[in-house]
Amino acid sequence: MNEPRSVLVTGGNRGIGRAIAEAFIAQGDLVAVTTRSGGAPEGALDLRADVTDAAALDAAFAAAEAAHGPVEVLVANAGITADTLMMRMSDEDWDSVIATNLTSSFRLARRATKGMMRQRRGRIIFISSVVALLGSPGQVNYAASKSGLVGMARSLARELGPRNITANVVAPGYVDTDMTAVLSDEQKEGIRTQVPLGRYADPAEVAGAVLWLASPSAAYVTGAVIPVDGGLGMGH
Repeated sequence: MNEPRSVLVTGGNRGIGRAIAEAFIAQGDLVAVTTRSGGAPEGALDLRADVTDAAALDAAFAAAEAAHGPVEVLVANAGITADTLMMRMSDEDWDSVIATNLTSSFRLARRATKGMMRQRRGRIIFISSVVALLGSPGQVNYAASKSGLVGMARSLARELGPRNITANVVAPGYVDTDMTAVLSDEQKEGIRTQVPLGRYADPAEVAGAVLWLASPSAAYVTGAVIPVDGGLGMGH
């Protein structure tokens, strides 16, 4: 068993984020989770923070470092949607999604990099979406925020590679979470017919890809986009 690492996961109280946090906890890592309203999984350090609040995010990061040491693995997962067709999309719909999904990830990576540079090691993992490269009507804001993570990760991969820090993206397809639970049965069936594997992902399957990227086995992988989408986004 390797030494436990200091891991920070944002949005870790439900869905994909929770599954990721639980997977790291299960293998013995020291996990801190940011949530807006609490409810982190058992065994995690529960840090309350709105990721769009720079000061709150910085305070949460400092608390994670104080409890577990410098963050070695950052998983930027927190995300929201505000879906509507572009002609009806308000500035607020745009700004809130970009702030939560993209800007907070930049701030987290910038903050994490300080400790990682000193240690000369680290793993930065952004949770994107199949929609980032496939596109989706009614999700101009969401798709832009999630594709932005790809450009960010690849730029960081080039900047930070010489310091033994990797930056990668996991791009889930449709996952069985609260976010997809609001879809009608007809919508869900329509999505399933587009997915070669014919089903939604379990959050644990996304967590598996994240765990691999954070593992010694993926030490030579950086700037990659790992799809966990049942084949939905093939070729993108």
